[in-house]
Parts: sequence; C-alpha cells; structure tokens
Amino acid sequence: MTQTSDFDEPQEPWLGLRARIGVVIPSTNTAVEYDCQQIRVPGVTWHFGRFFTPTTNLASDNAFLAFLEGIRATIPDAVKVLMSAEITHIMMGMSAETFWGGVAGNEEFLKAVKAQIGGLGLTTGANAMVDALNAFGAKRIAVLTPYQPVGDRQVMDFFSGSGFSVVRVKGLRSRTATSIVDTPRSAVISAVVRELDGDDVDAIVQVGTNLSTGDLFPTLEQMLGKPCLPINVATTWSALRSLGVRDPIAGRGRLFEEF
Repeated sequence: MTQTSDFDEPQEPWLGLRARIGVVIPSTNTAVEYDCQQIRVPGVTWHFGRFFTPTTNLASDNAFLAFLEGIRATIPDAVKVLMSAEITHIMMGMSAETFWGGVAGNEEFLKAVKAQIGGLGLTTGANAMVDALNAFGAKRIAVLTPYQPVGDRQVMDFFSGSGFSVVRVKGLRSRTATSIVDTPRSAVISAVVRELDGDDVDAIVQVGTNLSTGDLFPTLEQMLGKPCLPINVATTWSALRSLGVRDPIAGRGRLFEEF
C-alpha cells in the first residue's frame, strides 16, 4: 500500500501568502533594504537582488554618466536571479535610471524590464512618485536629490513632462554611490526647510534610493503642513497598492496613512 502525506498535494504558500516582492537594488545601496524592512505587512515578504555597479564615482557629471552606463548591463542579471524565487512582483529599488531621458526614457526603461519579466507587475520609483503626488493632488513640487547637476536635470525633465511644475531642486552632489547613505540628517533637514520649502510648493519629494529619509520626512511633513515624499516610501506604497494590499501603516507618513 502506497503511503501518502499532506505534502503530496500542492500547498498554499504561508510565507509571502499575499505577495513576494522582488526588489532590485544597486550593489552599492544600503538604504533600500532598511526602508523596506520598516514596512511590515502580514503576508508580504521582501526579497532583494543586487546588480553590480562597476564604478562608485559620482563626483562629476561625466562620472555620473559612466556610473549609469555601467549598471545598464548588469540590471537584467539581478532581475533574472530574483525571478527564480517565484516572486509575484518586481520593484526597482534604483532611482536615476528610472528618471533618465524624461518621460520617454522612463517608458523605454519600463519596456525593457517588462520584456524580461513577462506578466509580473512592475513598480519603479519615478512612476511611484507620480502616483503619490497625484494622490495628494500636488502640482507644484520641490525636489531633493543626492545627484550632480546632470542627474538633477533628468529628474526635472521627468517631473515636468509628467505634468508637474518643478519650483526648486536641491542636489546634494554626493561624491560616490556608497556615500549617499552617509548624508548627515542635518543636511537633509536644512535643505528641506531652508532651501526647498515655500508657499509656492505643494509637496516636497526626495529621490535617490540610497538617501534614506523615511525616518525624517514624516516629522517634516507635520512641521511644514504638506506632503513630504521619500522615494523608497512611495515605491513600497505603490507596489503594495498595485497588489491590492491596502493596509494602513503608521509612522511612515501620510501616504501610507491616508491612501
């Protein structure tokens, strides 16, 4: 007589029952994992895959361009590795590449990734920011970046092409991809309060996924009386909402509490 067990039949997953989100990040990034780990939702798991960054130098416009050129060849491998875990959604935990080339460049980036992942859902930082700003009805924005001027211009072009008025941009000009995460909190607060905020701004957004502001921006949001949106918070919010996960989360700002 053949012995059977409960495991002979296909089982429903219990870990990641609601979603298994694969997060693609640069090898130099140490902020995205931290920010995702603050978003604790029952039945949702985060799975990180790194793509190699051949250079970390961001000290000039030319160095920034070389950095981007180097990662374009390595991103697909990280996506391929993540998909082997049978994840249910892909979230791109990088920023500059999703803004590059404005709206048209973003569409090309989306097209390339979708060709690789097939029917899986896809969330990028640039598109998540648009969704978040639209949720608040914001039209006039100020932007904080860790980039050199060449990166700031790409971000401005994307937001302008997406229907927003970019009132001010503050680029912190980090010299390496790894040093972005070490930006002093005082520098972030000073930039937001003294240089970006104003009566002519509906919302303040932060791009650059290795610049973690998820712990700071909820307080600044209350102090300034307007949405303050970190890219990692917006991206995790957009990914979860696209999967039908609508749990409110306290302490990460109005975006997760209200929408």
